[in-house]
Amino acid sequence: MGYLVVPRPPILVGALAILLAAGGAGATSSASGTSATARAYAVRVIAPGGGGGTREISAPPRAVQFAGGFAYPSDGSALTTGAISASVSATAAGSKAEAIASADVSGVSLFRGEVTVGKVTARATARGDAGQASGDASGSTVSGLVVLGQAVSAAPGARVPLGDWGFATTLVEGSSATANGYRAYVTGLELHVTVDHGGLAAGSTIVIGYADSAAAAVKEATPPPVVAKPSAGPTRTAPVTPPSVAPSRPTGPPPIRAVPPISPRLTRGGYVFPVYGLASFGRSFRAPRANVSGGWHHGVDIFAPMGAPVLAVADGTLFQVGWNDIGGNRLWLRDGEGNEFYFAHLSAYSPLAVDGSQVRAGDVIAFVGASGDAEGTPPHLHFEVHPVGLLSLGYDGAVDPYSALVSWQRLTDVRFIAGARWLTSVAPASGAPTPGAYLLSASDISTATGLAPASLTLALREHVSAENDFVASSRSRLLLREER
Repeated sequence: MGYLVVPRPPILVGALAILLAAGGAGATSSASGTSATARAYAVRVIAPGGGGGTREISAPPRAVQFAGGFAYPSDGSALTTGAISASVSATAAGSKAEAIASADVSGVSLFRGEVTVGKVTARATARGDAGQASGDASGSTVSGLVVLGQAVSAAPGARVPLGDWGFATTLVEGSSATANGYRAYVTGLELHVTVDHGGLAAGSTIVIGYADSAAAAVKEATPPPVVAKPSAGPTRTAPVTPPSVAPSRPTGPPPIRAVPPISPRLTRGGYVFPVYGLASFGRSFRAPRANVSGGWHHGVDIFAPMGAPVLAVADGTLFQVGWNDIGGNRLWLRDGEGNEFYFAHLSAYSPLAVDGSQVRAGDVIAFVGASGDAEGTPPHLHFEVHPVGLLSLGYDGAVDPYSALVSWQRLTDVRFIAGARWLTSVAPASGAPTPGAYLLSASDISTATGLAPASLTLALREHVSAENDFVASSRSRLLLREER
């Protein structure tokens, strides 16, 4: 039988209560460019062998989340907390916008007391008023931090070594501003496991307290009087492509990293999921983004461990490999049919990442990171889909990648010997030999009856027909579906 692996929701341990307070229909006013958005979560664990956390909440209009405690995994060997809460609100009206996000976590214990924290508070605020914008992460604190028995001062942006197995960063704040918009975000405490420790594999990240707010507002102008003119018939205005963001990073070669020896298969529909190994994503397409052209999120964020391989989703050509202030290390891929795919916030490139390079689906082209305006956020890949039929709309010719990402099969349940460092270590039974082969695919022949050759042929033919129908429908959805 064939396997289709889809993202699993985060694993929640402990009693969690969520209260959503109803409000307005949204946080985008009639004034063009006036918008607000906020999101926050209390805890997130990103690990090559699993993950979990409290639910991320977002606004508009507003939301509140609280719980008596949280543990990961179920025995709390990696993390336990006391009371947690998170809240977000976002409002936009006329020429004013405001977004507020916060997360509070108390009584944190990591790896059965190796690291303890009295309380983590993350706060981020953004405001826009008549064409002016501001914001900050003031009020964010980490108190009572004790590492391996020693009290540690949690200064903003501090890096704290954790023995020989990892490091922590405290109060990592970031912001970005445009002429009429502002975004502020902060991570209270973030732990990086660099060597297998306490049941978590190397490459795991634990985030305690995250808040992110963005707001933009323009001054309402009085429209000029309308002067009637003789009709000259219908006219058509050509779409305008927004200008590229000018690079401001110091000149120098882009980061390059060796390609890990992995070999993912081409999946149904002719595409490959863009991140190798464990990853999670949700629906964030068209969410307000004050610092992005058009003011909305043109793709989705795929969260994965720092340095996870980023794969070419199809055969094609790479272009615009390099840096910009929003996307950080980014690149584009154009497939053989003219569709374009955008990859951003990369930590490094592979040697294949060169303008004009021809790549095959599944090639490692880069690595997950948090560069550009994602600095200070959990590692993730920002991914966009721009079908060939919408390229005339410029950057706004994007469609929601969610359904495509779900349909692109991911082989997180298959172990490759050559790529073992990127996958979960599975302890074999005592004395068990190393497997000589791994099942990558099979056909379900359970509908065949007896040993009649004709029934077996029929079962296989039905399986192939179903896969062909799936491929056709997946390609049609990708190329023709437009978010409305």
